[in-house]
Amino acid sequence: MDYRKRLIEHNSQELKSTFTSKHRPWILMALFECPDKSYATQVERYIKRQKSRRLIEKLIDKSFVPNGKLSFMVRVPHMRD
Repeated sequence: MDYRKRLIEHNSQELKSTFTSKHRPWILMALFECPDKSYATQVERYIKRQKSRRLIEKLIDKSFVPNGKLSFMVRVPHMRD
């Protein structure tokens, strides 16, 4: 899915009673390249399962370099900066 379209959907007034609608506006802070939608879904679920503010803060840090369990992530900084 196109990340721009997904961001617009999250910030759209059409979403009334969802989690994303309660925390608008959403701002794109990090973008990672994935080979396909299935893989992107796996990455998203992994991040959400961690329930870690520190992990999210690391992911949005421009100097963050993934390693270990996060090595599957490839930052695309020119898209978010």
